[in-house]
Amino acid sequence: MTKLTETQTIILTAGAQRPDSIALPLPKGLAGAAAKMAVTKMIDRGWLQEVDANLRRGEPLWRETGDGHGTTLVVTDAGLLAIGIEPVVAETVVAIREHAAKAPFQKPPTQRAGTKQAQIIAMLHRPEGATVAEMVIATGWLAHTVRGLISGALKKKLGLPISAEKVEGRGTVYRVEK
Repeated sequence: MTKLTETQTIILTAGAQRPDSIALPLPKGLAGAAAKMAVTKMIDRGWLQEVDANLRRGEPLWRETGDGHGTTLVVTDAGLLAIGIEPVVAETVVAIREHAAKAPFQKPPTQRAGTKQAQIIAMLHRPEGATVAEMVIATGWLAHTVRGLISGALKKKLGLPISAEKVEGRGTVYRVEK
């Protein structure tokens, strides 16, 4: 691994954690000639690269080019390797973080009392369990609706551990495992 200064390590590590590996903003206290010197050395070593900034996405500017555009600094694959991060790993981590940030928070499903679904869940919690025929009689639903509720809402959405067992004289009996 390459010998880095503390400032170089901070810049590269922070950039590796940001979307698109943007190295800006620089650490507090690093400004003016010191910032220019540090960045120039890192560009010369191939750890940073100047690229056109996308002002519509609000990317921070390193310098203005004078024609209404500007450049930003991006950590290169060599910069990632200098701090011991494989480029593919960094891209994957950034993609996961972006996906997590875009995904809305989902609260776990809750059960309402007094519904037919709650009635079926209560039947499944009994020690003797319940057959599809018994649940059909209790709810007035068709058999395929009861089976769909068991496999879809109860097992997949609510995550209930439901077992099925053939019982002599009764047929298939469903229970919530305890």
